[in-house]
Amino acid sequence: MKSFTLLIKACILALCFSQMAVAATAAPQVVNINTADAATLDRVLIGIGPSKAQAIVAHRKANGAFKSVDALSEVKGIGPATIKRNAGRISLGAKAPSKMPTKATSPLRASSAK
Repeated sequence: MKSFTLLIKACILALCFSQMAVAATAAPQVVNINTADAATLDRVLIGIGPSKAQAIVAHRKANGAFKSVDALSEVKGIGPATIKRNAGRISLGAKAPSKMPTKATSPLRASSAK
């Protein structure tokens, strides 16, 4: 009976470790640095604590949206190493289209206008 209990405990322990390994290898969260609040930046980005996260938000409010990930280096205390470490976690959001599409005249309307 003792060996059975020991076996069960070993299986449970192995299951716990395997779940931790899966969680550690999961895809990292991605944060949009142009819209995220300081708490989210602090939680998602490695090496970014509350004060640096607040500095990112303050820089964004003062200077507008970040045009590139490398522009984060303009924030005091954030250098190339921090940016590189978080490269897979940083997003700039969707890019806006450069021009509005023009309306194409449909052949049906063109022929009915005659």
